[in-house]
Amino acid sequence: MKNGSPQVTPVWVDLEGDLILVNTAIGRLKQINTKRNPKVAVAIADASNQYNMVAIRGTVMEQTTNGAREHIDKLARKYLGKEKYPWFSSKEKRVVLKIRPERSTG
Repeated sequence: MKNGSPQVTPVWVDLEGDLILVNTAIGRLKQINTKRNPKVAVAIADASNQYNMVAIRGTVMEQTTNGAREHIDKLARKYLGKEKYPWFSSKEKRVVLKIRPERSTG
C-alpha cells in the first residue's frame, strides 16, 4: 500500500517457464501497487490440506495486456471448469503480472 503495508488478495496463478503469472485488471489495487513497488509475495495452499503450503517472494518483472483476455479464460478453465471467465466486463482491460520468484519456503 502507499504507507508500505502489504496488500493481500486471493488470486489464481499460472506458470510460464520459471515465471508466476497473475491476471488482474488495469486500475485495480493489485496492479497499481505492483507498478509502484514490484516486490510481491504469493502463498499457495494445497487444496487437499491447507496446512501444506508454499510461500514465494519475488518481483513483478512485467505487466502486459498482450494475451491477458485469453489468459483469464485459461484460468477460468483451470479453477472453475468454465470455458470463459464469467465475470468479464468490457469496461475493464485485463493485464498479466509476470513474477520472477526469488525465494520460497514451505
